[in-house]
Amino acid sequence: MDDFRPPDAPMPATPRLAALGAVVFEGSLGVVALLLGWLFGLPAAGRIPPTFSALGLGALAALPLLVLFFGCVHCPWKPFRRLLRVVRELIVPLLRGCTVLELAAIAIAAGVGEEMLFRAILQEVAAGSVEGPAGPWVGLVAASLIFGLVHLVTPTYGILATLIGGYLGWLWMTTGILMVPVTAHAVYDFVGLVYLMRVVDRRGAQEIDRRGAQEIDRRGAQEIDRRGAQKVDTETD
Repeated sequence: MDDFRPPDAPMPATPRLAALGAVVFEGSLGVVALLLGWLFGLPAAGRIPPTFSALGLGALAALPLLVLFFGCVHCPWKPFRRLLRVVRELIVPLLRGCTVLELAAIAIAAGVGEEMLFRAILQEVAAGSVEGPAGPWVGLVAASLIFGLVHLVTPTYGILATLIGGYLGWLWMTTGILMVPVTAHAVYDFVGLVYLMRVVDRRGAQEIDRRGAQEIDRRGAQEIDRRGAQKVDTETD
């Protein structure tokens, strides 16, 4: 595992304030989607029928995303280790202390807001710009690339976000029910946030404590050696 450094990012005033900020930001994407939908004649909000079948299908569709998430978190490949370190330093400190309900609110807001904007609006607009059977695929690729670019925390995450966006866009394209990618996105974000805050963050703190104890032991041993050497010199004199 790469060296873990203590977070340098400033702590928010309160975890609740950080959660509220995240929910407001993600929710604002839904507002932008509504405005763009009105401009282009695309009913973004009307494409989210809250049916149990759509919720269930979306929850199942989140499983491949979660496999990807846990695979990346535990993969020893250096780009994934660097990505995890960035997440620990920049994202985890902002949400440290948030309750599970607050993390759920962030995940739901992200699922609704981002899917309304990227799938129901951007993907449809891009698809409509090209006539023929290639249109939907052009829309899928275009929206996925934009999705990856706005998530470009690191090059590795940008690539992963593009692939995730492609998968969510494919769900939207094949089902025609926006609630499916919305649910998949929200479930993925929720599980990921809870795991990062409850498991990865705790392990990072334990790693700091362990390395701190090792440093104390090392300095103690050096001090013993130094005093022993001084004593030997004194006795020799």
